[in-house]
Parts: sequence; structure tokens; C-alpha cells
Amino acid sequence: MSSTSANRDRVRAASTEVDLSCPDSESAAGELPGWRAAGQRYFSLGRALRARFGRRVQKVSIDAGFTCPNVDGSVAVGGCSFCDNRSFSPSRRLPRQSITDQIDEGIKRLKRRYQCEDFLAYFQPATNTYAPVDRLRTVYQEALKHPQVVGLAIGTRPDCVGDDVLALLEEIAVNNPLYVEYGMQTMHDRSLDWMNRGHHHDVMVDAVSRSRGRGFEIGAHVILGLPGETHSEMLDTAREIGRLDLDSIKIHNLYVVHNTRLAEECARGEARMMERDEYVQTLVDFIEILPPSIVIERITGEAPSDFFVGPTWALDKSAVRNAVDKEFERRDSWQGKWYRKRS
Repeated sequence: MSSTSANRDRVRAASTEVDLSCPDSESAAGELPGWRAAGQRYFSLGRALRARFGRRVQKVSIDAGFTCPNVDGSVAVGGCSFCDNRSFSPSRRLPRQSITDQIDEGIKRLKRRYQCEDFLAYFQPATNTYAPVDRLRTVYQEALKHPQVVGLAIGTRPDCVGDDVLALLEEIAVNNPLYVEYGMQTMHDRSLDWMNRGHHHDVMVDAVSRSRGRGFEIGAHVILGLPGETHSEMLDTAREIGRLDLDSIKIHNLYVVHNTRLAEECARGEARMMERDEYVQTLVDFIEILPPSIVIERITGEAPSDFFVGPTWALDKSAVRNAVDKEFERRDSWQGKWYRKRS
């Protein structure tokens, strides 16, 4: 049996190891979602992956060498104002290797921390659908051939998923768990202009609409604390996430890394980072109005010390998570407590 076939058998077997008749993401009439019944305040990625695969599954980061359309000049130049891709992904800080070698090295690193045998190959830095379809198919299939890879996670931009790319993703999703993460960041066009994104929110709405019904999970990445955004505007983004009916979301605070336009603005006193208590309050407010069905993959972010400028509190992720848990407890609150479905 080939390693790819063995992979598929493991995934199918995993789906029978747990009872998905009443999944965590939905509640039967009068019943709490599974994550709330288990005493959690929000629907975490770890719990969602364990429900799907029947065991622990971790993401292993891969750098396929892609760029972005606001880096190469297709829609803009200079990249996003907050972004140095090397700071976001361990795979981009290492000498370039083959996809297979990157997975092997990443698994070695992860096994020092986690007891885990199965992994999602996570195409993380830059825009991982920004290439000809033939090249995309090659790199995705190489990752899927790895004997410890049970699915793919692909980070991309909503303006880089043409119909040919979506057809490829749909094809892959027939036999493989597939998670596609769109860099939404915010629903506010003013903020997207500030970050030099090269598109507006209508592009995100269109990408989500064209992604539906194709068999893969649809996620979004959102940043809280963008310059000029009010508390109310940040919560508007949470309501828009609910309206879009996404499967998952990554949320983190805006932070500063060296050699970016944001770092220059902070040095001139033109941009301010949120304080930890301010971020925790805003984050909990944000999560309270998200649908209880959406998986929350991340609630904080930071960069390696040699890239990182601030805020310093973001370096202690455990302290941030503990503060969030305490705030939920203080409020006696949870994800979706104030969620109202919008058309």
C-alpha cells in the first residue's frame, strides 16, 4: 500500500473513533455545545481537531517559496504595513528545503513539545495560492504524500483564489481534510487601505461565497487594535464573521516587528499598540458575539525576539491566555453568549 493510501485509511479510521452525531460545533435542542459542556469558554482548535481525527493533530509549518501580490507589484508594493513574513513563520526563518524535508524537520521540533504522530501540513508564510495551478498541485501533493500528514492547511489572501484555484482545492478536499485560511484582517476598507492590502472587504465576501460547498473548511485571520479602529468597529468585524458563517477564525493583537512601515509609524508616535488589559477586554467582547459554532484557532500572537518590537506583554502568551480565561470567568461568559444571527 502506498503512503498516500495509508494516509487516507488513517483519516477514515479517525472519523469513526469519535461520535460526531452531535458535534461540538452544534448543539441539539436544549443541549450545550460539547466544548461548553466540557467547561471550556470557547471552541478551541485543539478540541476541534481531536473531534475530527480522534487524537491530537498539530500543524507543521511549510514555506513553499510563494510571494504576495502586494509585494511583487501586482496590486501594490512593499507588502502589508505590519508584515515581515519571517517573523510569522518558523519555516521562513530556516534555509529553504524541499517540502518533505521541511515537514520532517518541523515534526522533529514539534515532537520535543507534543506527543503527536499526525500533522496538518500548514502552508503558512506569504500567499499560498498565488502561483500557477500546476505548481500548486505539485507542492500540495508532495505534502500529502508524507506518511504523517493527514491533511492540509493553506493560508492565503481572498484576492488570490480564482475559479481554477478553487477547483483544485475542491479536488483535493474530496479525499483530504483541507482548511483554507483567508487573511481578512478587518471588515473596514479604511484599515485595509492603511495596511496596503491592495483590496477591500468586498473581495473577502466574494471569496467566501465562491468557496462554499467545495468541501473544505473556510477560516479567517483577524487583527485587533489596527490604528484608528474604535472598539465598536472591531466588534463590527466580529458580527461580520458571524454573518459570513465561517468555520474558524484566528485572532491576534496588532504587534510590531522591525523593518516594517508600522515600526516606523510607532517610532514617530503615529501608531499605538493596545495594552494587555485593553486587548483582553476587547477580545472577550469579540468572542462573546461570535457564533458558538466557529472554531477559534488563536487568541494572541507574537514574534521571535530578534524581530519583535512590542508590545512586550505579547511575548508572554500563557499570561495572555490566563487573563482571557479569568475575564471570561469574572463575567461568567462564553463564546456566543451575545451572538445574534444576521442575514
